[in-house]
Amino acid sequence: MNREAVGRRYDPALMQRARERSWAVLHAIRQRMRPGIGEDEARAMAAEVFAQHGVQRLWHPPIIRIGANTTRTYRQRSNPEVRLSGNDIYFIDLGLVFDGHEGDVGDTFAIGNAPRHQACAEAARTLFYDVARSWRDDGLSGRALYDFAIERAQAMGWRFNHAIKGHRLGDYPHSVHKGGDLGTLEAAPSPGLWVLEIQIAHPTEPYGAFYEDLLTA
Repeated sequence: MNREAVGRRYDPALMQRARERSWAVLHAIRQRMRPGIGEDEARAMAAEVFAQHGVQRLWHPPIIRIGANTTRTYRQRSNPEVRLSGNDIYFIDLGLVFDGHEGDVGDTFAIGNAPRHQACAEAARTLFYDVARSWRDDGLSGRALYDFAIERAQAMGWRFNHAIKGHRLGDYPHSVHKGGDLGTLEAAPSPGLWVLEIQIAHPTEPYGAFYEDLLTA
């Protein structure tokens, strides 16, 4: 099985464009997040942003986690009673399709006077960039990248979510190529085809952070 197979329509330039447009949508959603909003309301608001930005379709539903729900993975249900407070943390995870190519981006934001939450959000970004740099500089395999991520997160004082292992992207739908998890890839991932996902949490407190992006050269 070729874990980096793509379809006949695949175009690296369109992949990069989908990535850029996905980030623009994520930040448009961020600008609309206000204290008091719940996750259901946030997803409904996100749907309005998708229409405004010309999203062709979704390849996975939008995931917006608030407060204590930021420690939960995409497979775990949120506590629906959680709402964004004035000093809080949340993350956005989008899987969008533009021009038949998939984007997948995620980031975490703190609002108000929340220095511990802000530190958590920044730690997820720092960890992502440290791992991505190891991929670029050292040519690590997908499996080795996640071994490095787990070790680095612990050294930074955060609990790493072992259920997060990254995945393929491509021309829609990438799932027909059965690329599997990045964390099980024994070779170095090629640029523009794999999403590196990072999710961490405070070791004892109920908050965490998420960051993901396409691995690019």
